[in-house]
Amino acid sequence: MKIVANREKLLHAFQTVAPVAPTRSPKAILQNIKLDVAADACTLMATDLEVGIRFAVEGIEVEQPGTVLLRTDKLVSILRESSDETIEIEADGKHTTVKGSRSKFNLPVANPSEYPPVPSFDESSCYEVPARLLKELIRRTLFATDNESSRYALGGIKLESDGETLIAIGTDGRRLSKMEGPINKVGDPMEFGEATIVPAGSMRLIERTVNDDDAEVQIAVRQNEVLVKTPRATIYTRLLEGRFPGWRDVFPTRSESAKIELSVGPFGAAVRQAAIVTSDESRGVDFSFGNGTLVLAGKTADIGQSHVELPISYDGDDITIALDPRYMLDFLKVLDAEKTFTLDLENGDAAAVCSTDDGYGYVVMPLARDR
Repeated sequence: MKIVANREKLLHAFQTVAPVAPTRSPKAILQNIKLDVAADACTLMATDLEVGIRFAVEGIEVEQPGTVLLRTDKLVSILRESSDETIEIEADGKHTTVKGSRSKFNLPVANPSEYPPVPSFDESSCYEVPARLLKELIRRTLFATDNESSRYALGGIKLESDGETLIAIGTDGRRLSKMEGPINKVGDPMEFGEATIVPAGSMRLIERTVNDDDAEVQIAVRQNEVLVKTPRATIYTRLLEGRFPGWRDVFPTRSESAKIELSVGPFGAAVRQAAIVTSDESRGVDFSFGNGTLVLAGKTADIGQSHVELPISYDGDDITIALDPRYMLDFLKVLDAEKTFTLDLENGDAAAVCSTDDGYGYVVMPLARDR
């Protein structure tokens, strides 16, 4: 096997797949990345047996096809530290040599045939979703998941679809984030089920791999796994086990609650100011709505008090609710500062429900006000 590669493009490809290869594993071979070189294509592969990725490398001149295993950490370091425009990699089964214009590295070799197979996307029936939408679904729900929970299912994003709409849900039990958008069916794909819960780490990898200029992303659901295909990559991931909370019950149906329109930028600035005096022991901030003004008040015995006012277009009955400002700021961070959203409040003891006009919903449970 022998190739001459554009260093920057090869580095980008290695950095994309490297997070999948474990730094420590009982199977030492998994610490490698597999480079498969054909006459007309070059593919990097990595897996930890739970997640796998195949990534097409651009900027490659193939002099001799073949397959080689490369130590992930060493190759990334070589490519990152080099200033050469091109890098030559050659392997003969006994030695692997990486050459620059003024550098040369000899690396240990392992048997490529012992590397576990990384699934490819061979599905004739699948779902197609716009790339930008998929990235937005992940970005707006991933932060609400909980990898530390004893409830395993909370460490992932649940996917649902009726064939026309894709819904992504993330929750840690204290807040819940939901985003939806259009999806197309190709053929007769297996349906998303109650157990289609994709691990947060896999979703993070998918988000990084999908490019904004990609048109469509293909998704295929299997019994215990999901395959995602972009123009340059195929990602395989096992699904999480466990029962996901009934999220539809969390979004209340209200007829007489207050619907308050708020601007993301000004509201976020006010929340950040009020949160300055909060602490790990006292995180709550009182949000008081009434008479065209929102008053945010924080109080901590050993830090002090905050009082921040924000003019708003609400003149209904006074409502005060105690919320964790971190949870509100997490929601605001994934929205554009100039965007507006609707805050649905019933009283100080019921959940606060935030929604936008593009299919995004967010629910936060209130804190006790006698904290």
